[in-house]
Amino acid sequence: MDGCLSTQLIDGDGTFNISGLENLSRTIKLGECGLSYAVVSIMGPQSSGKSTLLNSLFYTNFREMDAFKGRSQTTKGIWMAKCANIEPCTIVMDLEGTDGRERGEDDTAFEKQSALFALAVSDIVLINMWCHDIGREQAANKPLLKTVFQVMMRLFSPRKTTLLFVIRDKSRTPLENLEPILREDIGKIWDSVPKPQEHRDTPLSDFFIVEVVGLSSYEEKEEQFKEQVANLRQRFYNSIAPGGLAGDRRGVVPASGFSYSSQQIWNVIKENKDLDLPAHKVMVATVRCEEIANEKFQSLCANERWLEIEEAAKINFVPGFGKKLSFILDSCLSGYDMEATYFDDSVKTAKRQQLESKILQLVHSAYQSVLGHLRSKTMENFKEALDKSLRNGEGFAVASHDCSQHFMSLFDEGCTDAAIVQGNWDSSKVQDKLKRDIHAHITEVRSAKLAELKAFYEGKIREALAEPVHVLLEEASEETWPAIRKLLQRETKSAITGLSSAISVFDIDQTSKDKMLSDLEEHAIIIVETKAKEESLRVLFHMKERFQTLFSRDSDYMPRVWTGKEDIRAITKAARLSSLKLLSVMAAVRLDDKADTIENTLSLVLLETSKKNTNSSVSSLDPLASSSWDEIISSKTLLTPVQCKSLWRQFKSETEYNVTQAISAQEANKRSNNWLPPPWAIAAILVLGFNEFMTLLRNPLYLGFIFIVFLLAKALWVQLDITTAFQNGALSGFLSLSTNILPTIMNLLKRLADEGQRPAPATASTEESSTATSSENSDDASNPIHRKKSK
Repeated sequence: MDGCLSTQLIDGDGTFNISGLENLSRTIKLGECGLSYAVVSIMGPQSSGKSTLLNSLFYTNFREMDAFKGRSQTTKGIWMAKCANIEPCTIVMDLEGTDGRERGEDDTAFEKQSALFALAVSDIVLINMWCHDIGREQAANKPLLKTVFQVMMRLFSPRKTTLLFVIRDKSRTPLENLEPILREDIGKIWDSVPKPQEHRDTPLSDFFIVEVVGLSSYEEKEEQFKEQVANLRQRFYNSIAPGGLAGDRRGVVPASGFSYSSQQIWNVIKENKDLDLPAHKVMVATVRCEEIANEKFQSLCANERWLEIEEAAKINFVPGFGKKLSFILDSCLSGYDMEATYFDDSVKTAKRQQLESKILQLVHSAYQSVLGHLRSKTMENFKEALDKSLRNGEGFAVASHDCSQHFMSLFDEGCTDAAIVQGNWDSSKVQDKLKRDIHAHITEVRSAKLAELKAFYEGKIREALAEPVHVLLEEASEETWPAIRKLLQRETKSAITGLSSAISVFDIDQTSKDKMLSDLEEHAIIIVETKAKEESLRVLFHMKERFQTLFSRDSDYMPRVWTGKEDIRAITKAARLSSLKLLSVMAAVRLDDKADTIENTLSLVLLETSKKNTNSSVSSLDPLASSSWDEIISSKTLLTPVQCKSLWRQFKSETEYNVTQAISAQEANKRSNNWLPPPWAIAAILVLGFNEFMTLLRNPLYLGFIFIVFLLAKALWVQLDITTAFQNGALSGFLSLSTNILPTIMNLLKRLADEGQRPAPATASTEESSTATSSENSDDASNPIHRKKSK
């Protein structure tokens, strides 16, 4: 008994010991008992041996009265202790005795409060009374019973409590004879107590289960007393079982809420209010279920496994997220269910729903993070798989469809893996976002691939058209635009066929396909038109280049030498006509097969040989005095009539110099070929120089001198290339001779001096001697006179 823990629950002033009760509850682990516990309280007159009975019956250590010090109040307020070695867990309360002199005759407030408290929280109430008080009108037990019955009426829904009357110091009168008298007294007291209208005719049995037991005197028959107490103790084992000593336990509070419930009941009693046990039960359930829910929520917030999962979910996808988290949440909710299982069902369910809502709200962000990582990971894998399929040559439509279906299926599996059993969350929004992302990526890749194909075929058609069109326009002729049209048609058809075949694997609608093909065809036309516009800006250069080529080179493409026999006018006309043809070709884009009169108009106006009338009437009829061609639309016009006329005027002015130079060269050549004097001059020279001629014939030395002078003059003529020097005119010829004649003469004299000083070789002399001898011998052999002399 010494080791039994007890505490004063309520002191003599009515103060509730909250910390003491909670400490006792923790020590005896009351909260783990659920509904498997019983509360026993004892009432009775002061100094009637209540504490002694409890200590003997339940092995408690309540303070007992010391008989040698006199009879006085021992227990003040209400004390509580746990009964030792009794199942289920049984708590006993020792109430302050009634009818005590310490409080006085009129101070019955605490007696009524403590009695009401005991009836509200106890399953079994022991009424400790003396045997000699039974049947007595003014016995001490009558005020006690009146108090019990009166306060019972303050319970709106009273619980059916067991009243166990313990008759102390039982006499020789058998218990069978005492019990009817006691029950009769109890009935009279019950009938005499004022009751509410609704309970006026209610029998005592509806509120109480009355049991009677007798005990011998503790002081006179201690051994017999202990034996009877031991037998009585057996009745408290399994007291809450059906048929047990406890009452109906309709208002029983789960053990975990006993501390709070007791405190609240006492507060209501202290405020002198009527106690509504069902409402109190709901209130206790509300408070305790909320406390349990908060404890479980805080436990979940501090759960290491949950914190690890939450941290991992922030970084990456967590495999098995739903299963792992569902297990943790299930443990949390199961713990709540286990601790709150005995509380009011409606309150328990409501608080459980609130707890479930809170924990789902707590983990929802982690769930969303996991789905976000899953979506991102699925999207990355989809991109890689699609790219790999396309690199392997798989068709775009097939690859995109297969990859999207496959990875959407994997995403659905991931969503199922991440789903939490407790949370019926919808992942359709994330799924729809992934679908949109996949569709957007497919669209982006398709657009990029189509753009690549378009750029490839545009580049291909540009390569096939740009340079050939450039060459054809440079060599402008009547066949230029037909050749360009044929080239454009052939290359466009080839490119469109290739592009149509390439985009067939992209599963695009016919409208988009037709637009791509038409854009490619339009692009080919734009290339030709752009090239034509570029060349039209250089048309003057090309005209001059063509004129220069045709004018300065002959049919064999050799440079012309203006000897005087060429028809410069005809050559000039032919070169200008060819340049005019180039101008007419470059005047407009002719990609359709429509005929026009541009060339004829230009030829008629610009090559007309007759004198043009410059009066206003004729000028107003000039076909080139316009900004557009009649047969050509403005978008296809490269050079307007006015521009053509201006270009032709500029062309003529810039090529006129070439014609003038040719004419000058031709005249110079003619002059250089006619260097002899006229025939009359020759005749005059012969007549007037006859005497000098005869003098030369009579004196041969003059002839030798003249011959030497002729040789020197001939050498100077060749060295100075006088014919060439005078081709560009007399002035330029004399200037050239004046600068070159002295160096040429000095060069000739030096060469003659060098030749005169050079010795003859010996071999050459020998050869000359042998040659001379052989010649003499041959002469002698051929001369008969010489042969005779030698003989």
